[in-house]
Amino acid sequence: MELVGRHLIVLKYVILHQPVGIIKLSQLLNMPEHKIRYSLRLLEQEGLVEASTAGAKATPEVKKILKHLQTVFREIEEKAAEMRKVVDEIENMEFTTS
Repeated sequence: MELVGRHLIVLKYVILHQPVGIIKLSQLLNMPEHKIRYSLRLLEQEGLVEASTAGAKATPEVKKILKHLQTVFREIEEKAAEMRKVVDEIENMEFTTS
């Protein structure tokens, strides 16, 4: 989850400061350049950012992917709530030892 979170933060800053380079993103996010580079590479492979001579820029694909991510996160939240309920039920059970 942390890695996905980092990629989303990098994408957010690309959108806010585009076109923007690795060094500038590293300074803005107080994050090592190698982590920024990795996130940008992954975002580029997914078609969310593209390289330009002035730096990384967001692509129109971002809107589509964000809608998809909203659905995925909603499903994760629902599954987590179901699992939390089962854990609560187990915690409230009486345990007997034989």
